Amino acid sequence: MGDEARLTRVVRRLFGRHLMDMAILVLLPLVLSGLRDREHVLGDPDIWWHLANARILCESHHFIHIEPYSFSVAGQRWVDPEWLSELPFWFSFKAFGLVGIYLVAWLGVCANVLFVYWRSYLGMRHAGVALWMSALGFVLMWVNANARTILFAYLIMSAELAILEAAERGHPQKLWLLPPLFCVWINLHGSWLIGVGLFVLYIVCGLFRVSVGIFQQEKFSSEQRNRLLVILVASLALLFVNPYGWRLVWNPLDMAFNQSLNIANVLEWQPLNLSWNVGKAAVIVISLTIFANVIHSRKWKIYEFAFIFFAWYAAFDHARFTFLAAVVTIPMLAADMKRSFFPISNPKTIPLMNGLVAAGVIGVIVWYFPTNSLLQKGLTEGFPLQTIASVQPSWRTLNEEHIGGMMDFNFKSTFIDTRWDTFEHHGVFNDYLDIFRLRNALPLLDKYRIDHALLKKDEPLSYVLERTPGWSVVRTEGEGQDQYELFANSREAGKR
Repeated sequence: MGDEARLTRVVRRLFGRHLMDMAILVLLPLVLSGLRDREHVLGDPDIWWHLANARILCESHHFIHIEPYSFSVAGQRWVDPEWLSELPFWFSFKAFGLVGIYLVAWLGVCANVLFVYWRSYLGMRHAGVALWMSALGFVLMWVNANARTILFAYLIMSAELAILEAAERGHPQKLWLLPPLFCVWINLHGSWLIGVGLFVLYIVCGLFRVSVGIFQQEKFSSEQRNRLLVILVASLALLFVNPYGWRLVWNPLDMAFNQSLNIANVLEWQPLNLSWNVGKAAVIVISLTIFANVIHSRKWKIYEFAFIFFAWYAAFDHARFTFLAAVVTIPMLAADMKRSFFPISNPKTIPLMNGLVAAGVIGVIVWYFPTNSLLQKGLTEGFPLQTIASVQPSWRTLNEEHIGGMMDFNFKSTFIDTRWDTFEHHGVFNDYLDIFRLRNALPLLDKYRIDHALLKKDEPLSYVLERTPGWSVVRTEGEGQDQYELFANSREAGKR
């Protein structure tokens, strides 16, 4: 009888409510986000130069220190700030081809959603609320729910917040996990700076006792304060454990202070548009937070309010940070919703139903997951692959930034790609914008001795070159809005 009871407990645990909830959540990225556009999901221009970077590290066995791709900034110093997060994509690509890239992207998005779900559940022990709030948070993650290296950075951010939450629940010893966490984080992505900012904010907010209205926070004891300061110093010191030393530490600060063109011209750095799905989700999350606290208010700790304010300020200032807002705010919203609307948690569940849902999700994933041929078809439609293959090593080809990463991946010398930092520092990004906006375009082409140009047919610059003596179309590829033209400059070629 004891064995039967033990077996029953094991079955109930394996086929519990969490199994069904997690199955539903891992399905969402496949059917609702950018991953659903299976044919064109690999059209993001960044992933291709990320793969090219990882190839250099894995096959040439050295870190990149000098610009490896573009003739416009050849020989200039460059560091690869995301080298560690590029490796999973590269290894999976080598093992499974294009499907491998998709697989890592899907797993990365799923891991972020599930981590938010688990943090939400631990904060208030209500699986249903955790499921629905995590699903809402997933909508906020759409901005980066693709083959992006930042997926790994947000996992680390969630881990940092989970450690702080565990400390608040009475496990301060877990704070010692933060220094090694930051050591990994700086090699993954420049967003480690945000993580340091959140940790500093947590410490500063705890230096004072506050008891005003809805705010209630005790001051750290001297022992707690000293431990946190030691951990902060250790975390900052371990940031320098990276292949580039201080240059990698400086990288996100350089982005913040020295890359105004990047921030002003790249779509994901623009303010949040409330007509977008993520904008509407942001309004819903903020409204639910306010409404839940009106129904049943709670005592807020200062750091919680500071975290929420920072996350939403960042999201409304730069749309890409709605993902950050999801990671930071959803577990707190889940606790608010549970307190105000679902104070009683019903632990009852049906193991058979949970198992059937999980099996159904597995079936949908297997059926829906793209094949290499489908992904290759999307690449062929989105990039002028044959024309890129025809580009010769001696050419100085002006290219659109969107295809720069694909040219890098195919060993073709580029004018520019979406690694904006180095191009902005050396004036190339500004010249690129002027060329495509037809501001002194032809003299700038002469300045860089451009002898070929690979452009979309509907670009104004294409119209100009078609009617400029010495320039002629030598190849076309694609259809409609994705039709590209390869131009040759006979005058520049004659100089050689």
